[in-house]
Amino acid sequence: MSETHATPSSFGNLIDLVGEELGGKALICSDDFFSSIDNLTKASDPEWREEAFTERGKWMDGWESRRKRTPGNDWCILRLGAPGFVHAVDVDTRHFTGNHAPYAALDGCSAAADATPEWLRDEADWIELVAPSPCRPGGPNLFSLATAQRCTHVRLRIFPAGGVARLRCYGLA
Repeated sequence: MSETHATPSSFGNLIDLVGEELGGKALICSDDFFSSIDNLTKASDPEWREEAFTERGKWMDGWESRRKRTPGNDWCILRLGAPGFVHAVDVDTRHFTGNHAPYAALDGCSAAADATPEWLRDEADWIELVAPSPCRPGGPNLFSLATAQRCTHVRLRIFPAGGVARLRCYGLA
């Protein structure tokens, strides 16, 4: 499912399970050279700062990896604020136009509370929640799950690389 605008009210009584307000946290990623994965869970809408730059280029409010020059794709793992059933996902590429992630996928797993980021990366049993799907630049990209899955963690995969402003995983805790 793809729509043009997502708000929390679009999903009725579902909450953003990965949001920082509930305790969601970015744990580990393949690359966040330009912008940190910590931005993905922010409760605020992404900002645009016209004149803002960092030592690595244009400041962006989201997660942005370097252009892939080798085979593969970039990924990040996030802990949900509360274990829950994910029903819908928004891969928001707001303010990422020429540098957005052209495709995204989402996986989920249920892991122990003390699971390390390295264990999650190397050993967790991931279930694909959203197959690799095209993402439009500069706005929300909504996906509904045919069957809700119980998760404690999610892994966002972007193909091959690029930027995502926010990740929202709407569900029931």
